[in-house]
Amino acid sequence: MHARTGLERFRVERVVPAPALAAFVEFFWVLRWDLRGRAPHRQRVLTRPSVHMTFTGYLTSGATRARIVGVVRDDFVEEIADEGRVIGAAFRPGGFRPFLDGPVSALTGRFAGVDEVFGEPGLALAAEIFGTSGDADAVARLEAFLAGREPAPDPAAERAAAIVGRIAERPGVVRVGELARDEGMSPRSLQRLFQEYVGIGPKWVIRRYRMLEAAERAAAGTRVDWAGLAAELGYADQAHFTRDFTAAVGTPPARYAREEGLAGSGHDGPPPGPRPSR
Repeated sequence: MHARTGLERFRVERVVPAPALAAFVEFFWVLRWDLRGRAPHRQRVLTRPSVHMTFTGYLTSGATRARIVGVVRDDFVEEIADEGRVIGAAFRPGGFRPFLDGPVSALTGRFAGVDEVFGEPGLALAAEIFGTSGDADAVARLEAFLAGREPAPDPAAERAAAIVGRIAERPGVVRVGELARDEGMSPRSLQRLFQEYVGIGPKWVIRRYRMLEAAERAAAGTRVDWAGLAAELGYADQAHFTRDFTAAVGTPPARYAREEGLAGSGHDGPPPGPRPSR
């Protein structure tokens, strides 16, 4: 959330995985910041249904943290301070299941140490990553480690990823029953697939992608018809949509748009007149 403000305080780079890992890892990422002499920054994130493997190092204090981040249901706020770096792997929905001895839902809402999933080899990897200053080298070590686990292709994981992709790409997908029917599954079977491979149910995934769609519209720089958007995203009324957006993002949709500094984006009542120039 508030991407422009965040990117004034840190920078993020994404790295495409090697073909051998493309079925499992969506991308690797590097986040760096230097806030020495400045106040700490708290970044709110509207998470997606993905598992992340992260290695955080604070260069000033030497503190480190290596963990597996399951799907986060509610608010996710990360604070950064001084100077540091995160090396991460963002797994595709369903993509972490081949690395895990059990359902991905066992990690949902949790921040597990890398040793909980990968044991001593995971701790050794963390030591390697924290011992290198080069970002490319650190990503290469993480990539080699995951490839070395030799994850087996899993048709169920691929199907879960495809269904999540369909939800993300089609704002009209708003009901679990309709999604299950379109996939030739019962709602119960779809629920089991998501708990095993995605880590959270299809209803949450649908609602989260609809909130992501709404947040992107709010930050797009054009006037938004909030009542029309609420209807498009499957809400019976604008008030219900506004409550869900506020709970997920932390502020009402029109206020979020105004806080992004985007003129003419509307408000929660009737369409406004022209805004004064600055």
